[in-house]
Amino acid sequence: MSTEIAGRIEDLYGAPLADLEAHAQDQPPGMLSALLASHHDLAFAEQSIAFHRDRLTQLVHPERQIGAHEVSHVLDCARRLAEAVAVRDVQAKTVSAVLQSLGRVTQPAPLSAAVPAPAPAALAASPAPSR
Repeated sequence: MSTEIAGRIEDLYGAPLADLEAHAQDQPPGMLSALLASHHDLAFAEQSIAFHRDRLTQLVHPERQIGAHEVSHVLDCARRLAEAVAVRDVQAKTVSAVLQSLGRVTQPAPLSAAVPAPAPAALAASPAPSR
């Protein structure tokens, strides 16, 4: 998922991720730095998933004895795995939505978007006191 997001960021900005990261360091915080931070968080969540999945696989290996002490480790590892998956899913959903909205900005705007919306009517101050 993070590699797909990285590709979308690269497509949006027209440069490799490493170049974008170097460029963002010299700039004030903005959309690029926010997208890069989200990508980093997503990649970290994916690494956490891989780590906890591998650890859980070790803990429940068929040749390994499971006692009361080991069960607490299995439960903790499964909980951490579930949390990492939830974080990854939220990060992916959020950054995908942002990238999708930014992609729309670069497309031609429909005619209705070119017509400005009327300004809201200003509330007139009433000379009479309200009751």
